[in-house]
Amino acid sequence: MNKLFTFLKGMAMGAADVVPGVSGGTIAFITGIYDTLLESIRRVNPSLIGIIRKDGIKGAYEHINGTFLICLFAGILTSIFTFAKVITWMLETHPIPLWSFFFGLIIISVIHMFKQVDKWTIGRFIAIIFGAVFAYGITVLHPVAMEPTPINILIAGAIAICAMILPGISGSFILLLLGMYAPILAAAKSFDVVTLGTFAIGCLIGLLSFSHFLSWLLRNYRDLALTFLTGLMIGTLSKIWPWKEVISWRVNSHGEQVPLLEHNLSPFSFEQVTGQPALITYAVLAMILGIAVVWGLEKFAAAEQK
Repeated sequence: MNKLFTFLKGMAMGAADVVPGVSGGTIAFITGIYDTLLESIRRVNPSLIGIIRKDGIKGAYEHINGTFLICLFAGILTSIFTFAKVITWMLETHPIPLWSFFFGLIIISVIHMFKQVDKWTIGRFIAIIFGAVFAYGITVLHPVAMEPTPINILIAGAIAICAMILPGISGSFILLLLGMYAPILAAAKSFDVVTLGTFAIGCLIGLLSFSHFLSWLLRNYRDLALTFLTGLMIGTLSKIWPWKEVISWRVNSHGEQVPLLEHNLSPFSFEQVTGQPALITYAVLAMILGIAVVWGLEKFAAAEQK
């Protein structure tokens, strides 16, 4: 049963990672597997060679918590390949309810993160402000136009995976900034093995290197790290705000026009400015659903630990 739950948590992480602005790391934290995930990844290092010589493959497999990692990443991959088309369709046809759902998810996630902080000091509040400013700065950056060459895909994977395991910073949004979101999403939808394989290698390189630093940070400066990460989540709320006006457009690698710069609007002025329905009722319901999902995951994780 634990394997199934780990797989389902992986699916929740994968679904979040597909959407620019939402982090799978946030889901990992809410479901109570974040520390286990980092520690398991951290153990994948050259010392495994010595463990294999001493205890064999089985010993090394148990050392890195292999069953947990396989179930989790199987869930993440299953979700990415399953939800890529659904999320793309929702972003194109029902953006306001979708962004509202994730806005509610982030709001309740921030509250959840605050509960994890043991002691509040001036330094913790400064860390929140710094994290929020840093994340907001990233969200207002202009996307660059990297060509989807093998080396660029490799680099994008290494950078994006670091963001994906951070609560608050979205790996998909980093891909969007790098101009690599559309090519990677298209590869997932068409199951382009070469592109996905190159991206996966980049992810592996970034994951194995960054996880060591993050694991050390959480072990030695946990409250400071948690407040900074919470600040990151707060800073991304501007990007996830459902009601936006497109100021300028760009042409992507497929020759399609996609938004370049967007401006947040009040839901009450959205219809007047854009000529499109604000869907306030649907948005509120979607936000409540997002809050309910995180609340349910939190209660489920708490019950599982008893």
